Amino acid sequence: MPRAQAPRQSYCAQPDCQRERRRLWQQAKRRGDPDYLDNQSQAQRAWAGRNPGYWREYRARHPDYAAQNRRQQKDRNVKRKPLGIARMDVSDGDAHILPDGVYELRIADAAAVAKMGVWTVRLVVVAWQPGETDRAWVDCKERT
Repeated sequence: MPRAQAPRQSYCAQPDCQRERRRLWQQAKRRGDPDYLDNQSQAQRAWAGRNPGYWREYRARHPDYAAQNRRQQKDRNVKRKPLGIARMDVSDGDAHILPDGVYELRIADAAAVAKMGVWTVRLVVVAWQPGETDRAWVDCKERT
């Protein structure tokens, strides 16, 4: 029930209600304020730097939580399957070797899951060298 002094009150003073209020406020703030989002990210990285083994130890102390999290991550991966999950050394050998040339990287899908700082990109050919005898090659340094 809202207090008479605050007729537009939406949340009571109970800890659960206040926690939900703060959670929703933070969620909206992160969506609408890139500086706030960056500050939160920096604070999390700083905390992780000061507590390097925390999550490993937490998972070791809470095996049920870790198992549940692995199951939930598998479910999230299945939902993202069409987008793919990038990992180190994604290339499957010589099948995707590109010829020498100048390419432009454009982010193709920011929603895909990536590990080790990998981007999902689309390569756009800027210039290429079809063969040694073909003089149609234009080095990007010689362009005006």
